[in-house]
Parts: sequence; C-alpha cells; structure tokens
Amino acid sequence: MILTVTLNAALDVTYRVPRLQPHTTHRVTEVVERPGGKGLNVARVLTALGHRAVATGFAGGGTGDAVRALLAQETAVTDALVPVGGATRRTVAVVDESTGDTTQLNEPGPTVTPAEWDAFMATYRELLADARAVALCGSLPPGVPVDVYARLTRAARTAGVPVLLDTSGEPLRRGLAARPDLAKPNADELAALTGSTEPLRAARDARRRGAHTVAASLGADGMLVVTSDGAWQAAPPRRIAGNPTGAGDSAVAGLLSGLVENLPWPARLARAVALSAATVRAPAAGEFDRGTYEELLGEIRVTEHPVGA
Repeated sequence: MILTVTLNAALDVTYRVPRLQPHTTHRVTEVVERPGGKGLNVARVLTALGHRAVATGFAGGGTGDAVRALLAQETAVTDALVPVGGATRRTVAVVDESTGDTTQLNEPGPTVTPAEWDAFMATYRELLADARAVALCGSLPPGVPVDVYARLTRAARTAGVPVLLDTSGEPLRRGLAARPDLAKPNADELAALTGSTEPLRAARDARRRGAHTVAASLGADGMLVVTSDGAWQAAPPRRIAGNPTGAGDSAVAGLLSGLVENLPWPARLARAVALSAATVRAPAAGEFDRGTYEELLGEIRVTEHPVGA
C-alpha cells in the first residue's frame, strides 16, 4: 500500500458562483464538500489509479467527523486518521464561473497536544511496516514542531520506505535536510527556498540541500524533475481551463504511482502532468477527468535537459 500523511486535514468546500464580485451578495449555483488536505487528495487519486492507499493524520470535532464520514463513502481509501480534541479546519474555494478563477480561504487547523502527537507517531510507525512509499503533505497545524517532516522522513528511511515531501517554507527547508527521496515544491515554493526564479537552477539547488530528486510544479508550464541521472520537463499540449485546486496533489499521486510501478522518469513525469491537467477539469480536488487524462497522456512530450544546462 501507499501511505499518505495529512497533518492538517480539512473539509474542502467548493462554491461555484456566476461571477465573483467584492462587496456584494452571491447566489451559489453549486456546493461540493470533500475530505481535504493534500494527502487525502493524493490518496483518492491513487485509488482511482488502482493502488491501495491509506490516509493518516489528524481529525477532530464536528468537521473531522464530516471528513471521516465522507471518506468512508470512498471505500477504496483506508481511514487511519488519529483523533484530536480540536476541530479539523475547513477550506473554502469560490469558483468564478465567468472566468474560471478560484479564490481560496484556508483556516489554520486544530492545536495538536504532545499526547496527540505521540499517538500519531505510534500509528505512523505501525503503518510504515506495510508501506511501499509514503507522502508527507501540506501545512502543519498549530502545536506541531516545525521540524516534524524531518522526523517523519527519518523514520520512514529507517523503515526502508521511500519518502515524497510536499510542503513549503521552513517545514520544507528542515525536511530536505533529512534527505527525502523526492521533494515536490511548486515554482513559488522553490523560489522562496532557494532565492532563484529560474526553475532548473532552483531545482538543482534544492537537490544540494538534501533531496535525492526534486520535481517542481510549474503550473500551466507543467513539471520539471531533476534527478542524479538527469533532468526532464513536460507540459500539457494546450492550456486547460477550470479549477486548479488539487492539481498539484494529483501530480504527487502520479509520481508516487510511477515510483511503486518502477516506471522510468519520463513516464512518471508524463503521468503526473496529465493527471494534474485533468484535475483542473474535475469538479473538486482529489478527482480527475479520466477522459482528459487519457487524451493528454498520449500527447505529452517529455524533453530532456542537457547535462550542465
């Protein structure tokens, strides 16, 4: 199985409105609620790709109950969330149907106590025993030390489980020092980490900070991956209109599934880019439009960067 970790899970609420305008009342045309947080999105996409996925992290309060109830309806995803006393956060995405643009509102999440953290670590170590890979995803809730992804990475490496790290800021910086197998920042996160806005240079810098491989999400420009053996880049053949929420999480699922299937890097990259683009066409994060995915997968071309370029 593939294990995903979402320390700051959420109830994702997506509103669609004809046109988003400040200082006015809006009539919502559609509401979609899903279990949210990056790792839960990754787990749902993995199961849609035919992999067994187990999701752990924290869940608490009425919002946490709603997350677990919705997750139970998606029977392919195994719920291994750890209870906490505080309430799981909500994230609200407002989609402007006239432009396709999305406005995102994210709550901070519950405060995690030392006892709750210890309970999570016990669960995490047990789950690692059966994991073929683990994804450490997203922001940290209050009360969790900033170096926790470094701790979780070291625990996974001790257990012999490959680690993908998808976070930002100081948790990313600390996590890289623990040498994850793969880090997946987006372009802004990579620039904040390295000070460089040139993706290839920044990705190589991030590798020097500890990651064995860096896969950088470049939005509409696709994805760049830098490994010890080379560097490749891929992009969708055309711009895909829709809601980009969760597109990066689908890319993580593509990379993880390619890892456990032992695909060569160009094939992993093409899958990740096709899934990311197909998620833009889906109604909510954690889903992808299968027709778009299958169509794009055959059209994506992967370009190799010359050594030293």
